[in-house]
Amino acid sequence: MNRTLDKLRRHSPRLALVASALLVAAGLSAPAALAADDYTQSVSQLSSTQVQLNFTPTTPALYVDVHYTGVPGVGQQNVRMTNGSGTWRSTVSGLSSGNVLDYWFTYEKSGPQYDTPHFSYTVGGGTTTVAAPTFSPPGGTYSAAQTVTISSATSGATIRYTVDGSTPTASSTLYSGPISVPNSRTVNAIALKSGSTNSPVSSATYTIGTQAGCPTQSDTPNFGPNVRIFDPGMSAATIQAQLDTDFNNQKDTLTAQMADRRVAHLFKPGTYNNVHDNVGFYTSVAGLGQNPGDVLINGDVTVDAFNASDNGVALQNFWRSAENMAVNPSGGNERWAVAQAAPFRRMDVRGGLQLYPASYGFASGGYIADTKVAGQAASVSQQQWYTRDSQLGSWNGGVWNMVFSGTSGAPANTFPNPPETTLSTTPVSRDVPYLYVDGTGKYRVFLPSLRTNASGPSWANGSTPGTSAPMSQFYVVKSGDTASSINNALAAGCNLFFTPGVYHLNQTLNVTKAGTTILGIGYPTLVPDNGVNAMQVSDVDGVRLKGLLFDAGTTNSQALLTVGQSGSSASHASNPTTVQDVFFRIGGAIAGKATNSLIVNSANTIIDHIWAWRADHGNAGTYGWNTNTADTGLVVNGANVTATGLFVEHYQKYQVIWNGQGGKTIFFQNEMPYDVPNQASWNAPSGVAGYAAYKVGANVTSHEAWGLGSYCFFDTDPAVSSYHAFEVPNNSGVRFHSLLTVSLNYRGTITHVINDTGGVTPSGTVPVNVVNYP
Repeated sequence: MNRTLDKLRRHSPRLALVASALLVAAGLSAPAALAADDYTQSVSQLSSTQVQLNFTPTTPALYVDVHYTGVPGVGQQNVRMTNGSGTWRSTVSGLSSGNVLDYWFTYEKSGPQYDTPHFSYTVGGGTTTVAAPTFSPPGGTYSAAQTVTISSATSGATIRYTVDGSTPTASSTLYSGPISVPNSRTVNAIALKSGSTNSPVSSATYTIGTQAGCPTQSDTPNFGPNVRIFDPGMSAATIQAQLDTDFNNQKDTLTAQMADRRVAHLFKPGTYNNVHDNVGFYTSVAGLGQNPGDVLINGDVTVDAFNASDNGVALQNFWRSAENMAVNPSGGNERWAVAQAAPFRRMDVRGGLQLYPASYGFASGGYIADTKVAGQAASVSQQQWYTRDSQLGSWNGGVWNMVFSGTSGAPANTFPNPPETTLSTTPVSRDVPYLYVDGTGKYRVFLPSLRTNASGPSWANGSTPGTSAPMSQFYVVKSGDTASSINNALAAGCNLFFTPGVYHLNQTLNVTKAGTTILGIGYPTLVPDNGVNAMQVSDVDGVRLKGLLFDAGTTNSQALLTVGQSGSSASHASNPTTVQDVFFRIGGAIAGKATNSLIVNSANTIIDHIWAWRADHGNAGTYGWNTNTADTGLVVNGANVTATGLFVEHYQKYQVIWNGQGGKTIFFQNEMPYDVPNQASWNAPSGVAGYAAYKVGANVTSHEAWGLGSYCFFDTDPAVSSYHAFEVPNNSGVRFHSLLTVSLNYRGTITHVINDTGGVTPSGTVPVNVVNYP
């Protein structure tokens, strides 16, 4: 049985936890610990009803489980603890004075796992232990000085700390606010509270890099086995054979949608005749010219409802992209029938563009930017669509809300009849960074300039304005890389170029250098393990993130991506951080969990096309109300943040929370969670029924948004209702334009569109529209 449990631990930590609990329930256990000094443990009473169980193994553990009884009305609980700076913690709630907890731990040590003896703790029964301090950012390697915040979960506790390696005491320096760590050092801290036992000492070691810049990388790198590089000298038959092989592997919605296979098709400058690239799951197609016209495909780059199981609809055509090339379509029209996470960027379509499947079946929304379409762009069956900074010959069609900003050839602003929302310019935008080959055959990454009040493609007058960086400044991430090797590259001052693959992270990726570019192709997927946060970007100028998929791990992360530390207030108006074609997935492939997907604390950040998705389908056992848990897709705390293209779906509380002043959103598409068990389990803290999809904080006095839609499909219990889809403070500085709600197949209702305005969603999948609010 123990050998079986060890195998489960290696291949499925979640199943290992279940098996461990079954062993305990059966009166069996893993071997006892080798020695008492394998660990220390303590209990911190956080309040009259909550305690925190703490376990610090001498040897770092891959996992620690805690088992406990004694909570009134609750049987034995078996919980995977959360690791923070080497101490594993778990909070127990629902207690009252006099309750006696019986608890014990199961922990991994160098492969095998062990059980501790049982311990006992009486709530309110004498002296309690103060919760150990925690550090933010955590200890690690950073390229620049850090500002470190120390906190304790015990209310009213004071913190004393040292930076000289000594053990802190009650007479050490009092912590009164964030401290500067300008060079490498270890910070030790202890928390104290009168009447309670002092906390254990916590430590965080910070290594501050002194390198002048990234160690020189190759200008003609090996991009690994999942990147196909084509050149015009290759025969069309050879190119087509490779394209067809990849498509057959990536095509099927039932088997490829949640698979680990990733691929990129890169075309060097030149002309390619009779090339037809059908684009499947997790496939990026891109030209390697400096401008779109440098690569010409006389043929097709196509997405359609390819499979019999699709039943002629494109509702699940996710995770694929086309970028930076010209296409002369073989039949006169390019077809790009996609749903979410499928950007069409920097494309020169020398014909028409059909955004619907050949069957005219349903499609649920997509994104175009920096693109020219010589003929007509037709949406037909697309529910919503967003086109930014582009040029169209003309546009045809619209179901619920077609949104345009900075796009010539777009229809007039006529929402809701026809349902077109049009802004003449985009307030602030910046084209994506992209890979290209220069005249000497070396690879470089182009970094487009910031645009304000933009209209039309950035390359409309010849070349995209901006600068370029050599690949010698990029660390190429490919199979075999770990969080440690990636963080070492970041600390050394390197940019990152992620090649197609799935990367498991056992520590947070820390992006601390201003101007860092992180560019991915072929949907590189970052999976945080053991509950770590996947990536933290410091509050610095000009970080560019593009082309990444964050896939939540099976142990809950507090956030998958955070931009800027909490409380960030510096202006980055002249050189903001950009988050572009960055996608988030909770469940579907694995039973992922993350409280928040994206948190933006830095001012002036540009969020340009994200899809944050809590899965409503996928591999068996990876989705369900209590399985792939996630509160919120996007939290914005920074000032003057702009979002162009928000797709956020199925989170269990508010989909978007916007607390920063001066925010702007152009285009929002949302579906509320399908799997709400019942109304009683899904009421907002304010007491109203359900959670709004888009909530603007009560203290916000300036916010504006255009072209928003929220749908409900409460399939588990159609009696469920949400009081409104949009919740905003009532003042003249908070303005919404062209917004709607829909009940899909009349599974549940939304009572109002925004605050108390807009009627209840009717049957017949008919939208309720609000043109302006207030």
